Amino acid sequence: MKNFVEELKWRGMLAQIMPGAEELLQKEMVTAYLGTDPTADSLHIGHLCGIMMLRHLQQCGHKPIILVGGATGMIGDPSGKSQERNLLDSETLYHNQECIKKQVSKFLDFNSDAPNGAEMVNNYDWMKDFTFLDFARTVGKHITVNYMMAKDSVQQRLNGTARDGLSFTEFTYQLLQGYDFLHLYQEKNCKMQLGGNDQWGNMTTGTELIRRTLGNDQEAYALTCPLITKADGKKFGKTESGNIWLDRNRTSPYKFYQFWLNVSDDDAEKYIKIFTSLDKETIDALVEEHKQDPGRRILQKRLAEEVTVMVHSKEDLDMAIEASNILFGKATKDALEKLDEQTFLDVFDGVENFTITSDLLGQPAVEILTRDDCKVFPSKGEMRKMVQGGGVSINKEKLADQNRPLTKEDLIGGKYILAQRGKKNYYLITVK
Repeated sequence: MKNFVEELKWRGMLAQIMPGAEELLQKEMVTAYLGTDPTADSLHIGHLCGIMMLRHLQQCGHKPIILVGGATGMIGDPSGKSQERNLLDSETLYHNQECIKKQVSKFLDFNSDAPNGAEMVNNYDWMKDFTFLDFARTVGKHITVNYMMAKDSVQQRLNGTARDGLSFTEFTYQLLQGYDFLHLYQEKNCKMQLGGNDQWGNMTTGTELIRRTLGNDQEAYALTCPLITKADGKKFGKTESGNIWLDRNRTSPYKFYQFWLNVSDDDAEKYIKIFTSLDKETIDALVEEHKQDPGRRILQKRLAEEVTVMVHSKEDLDMAIEASNILFGKATKDALEKLDEQTFLDVFDGVENFTITSDLLGQPAVEILTRDDCKVFPSKGEMRKMVQGGGVSINKEKLADQNRPLTKEDLIGGKYILAQRGKKNYYLITVK
């Protein structure tokens, strides 16, 4: 069985680890948990490093638990945040939990009969009937205010980096997270918590609470992965249009694939270790091959393929590759017809677009494509010259006669016409 800590180290996925944690992992099958925020019904790629840690944990023979913070999600965590989160109702939280489990099931085996089968838990289940008096007596008496105040996440909020200071609700967050660890330690024999490096303070509060509650001889440990950044130091996973989500309805498989395909060489070398399960030998060979000819973008292509199949499917990958070839390769009208509407629109996102009414269908192409409200060409003369030179296409098929009518048969998905002027100039016409 692979060594979990060594696996994380060579992949660049280990930031901090408490003394004794590695020895425990080598001695026995360890149950470890990672908490995730249920404030949306989908994870985004910012969550992927943590999920991959759980995947490697299970592949190394240990038992992963993913904790959905139904209770803590109702409060908000000060770590690295400048504002409190919105509070969610229990119905929304349950919906989000089910969506998240479906996504994580692609990475972890929840159905295994083996002792290290994955589990999902929700801290709302053990917190909902926990009274304030119980909390003060069971948890509050063990951790001093001095200890809590010393945490970096608390200090940053108190020292004015956030406008609104720190509410009592948020101040107690580390105790709530600490109690999760204590509960799982007692109920599930869970001896380790995994998380991002920004969670180190909250995680060590958990190990401290376990020792102060149950005795200094208790084996409880924390292990973190680094916060992933891009080569330029900017936050990983954000684009101009927002997060890259795992849910296809929020980010289409095509856009998801394109994100990974377009990362820099330095980032591709880092990300292929973190976000795939490829072994060291395979990755080293890919890195070497990439260096021989960076223009072929071997690393980016393999990274995009691996992550797209893992999050979506082989069929989605094939569609994403086919969609990518539409702009940069030889494609046909059939290829356009195969795309679902969202992928089609994503491919031509940013392309100049026009809207015309359906009563214009049946008119010659030259009449439609030179209209003031559909100016693909500035004049009929210019269009005639380009058609004669073979430089005009409708839906990826050469237009041989400028007077050929544009009809209902030309509509992609019943409402779009793709006009192309030369090799690179695309125009999307929506027919209403």
